[in-house]
Amino acid sequence: MNYLNITKYIYLIIGFVMVYDAFSKWNDETKPWLSVILAGLAFFTYFFRTKFSKKFEDRDKQNNSK
Repeated sequence: MNYLNITKYIYLIIGFVMVYDAFSKWNDETKPWLSVILAGLAFFTYFFRTKFSKKFEDRDKQNNSK
């Protein structure tokens, strides 16, 4: 289960790379909307996974304390 904690940080890194890519290509003829969408999706996935991993941790703590 430790690799699941690492993968959420990979999504965060991908999000920052896509934001950098979008800003660097913003003045081109075609706007980099795909990079913007992928960055938003990566950040959403990071926060979603963080929220649910904390939720599962709390549930495991409650089950172990009983």
